[in-house]
Amino acid sequence: MDQFLFFLVAFLAVASAVYFVFAKNPLYAILSLIVTMFSIAGMYVLLNAQFLAIIQIIVYAGAIMVLFLYILMMLNLNKEDESKKNNTLKFVGVFTAGLLLIGVLGVFRGVQDNHVVVENVDRGVGLTKNLGRLLFNEYVLPFELASILILAGIVGAVLIGKKDL
Repeated sequence: MDQFLFFLVAFLAVASAVYFVFAKNPLYAILSLIVTMFSIAGMYVLLNAQFLAIIQIIVYAGAIMVLFLYILMMLNLNKEDESKKNNTLKFVGVFTAGLLLIGVLGVFRGVQDNHVVVENVDRGVGLTKNLGRLLFNEYVLPFELASILILAGIVGAVLIGKKDL
């Protein structure tokens, strides 16, 4: 079942990434990139790395993609601008993807059928509970010092940005 879910999420990620490359409308391209980021977060969940999945969704699919959408809407691209673009960049992209495919096939050709038997696997490695326990037990002092440093930066930014105090 896990393998089926992995292939489903991987197919969704690759399909949306390919659509991102070949989409004519930039808005649809960015929306397909958001689907790609969510698919990668799904792969992290399947690898039992829930913290990385949440960070992937919050940082990439949330903040950065919303910023891309905001910039795209501020640019107000028209269809007249799209027809002026040449196909040189698409050719370079296809050529580079072909070189990458040749490299990946070369790696797979060099790999033998080495099957690793996995025993005694710790299933709690990527859990957020273990990360929180580690942060608040062993690394509590550096964690609190980092929060004080961030707070000092925020206060400094407010003081610099504010004219009348």
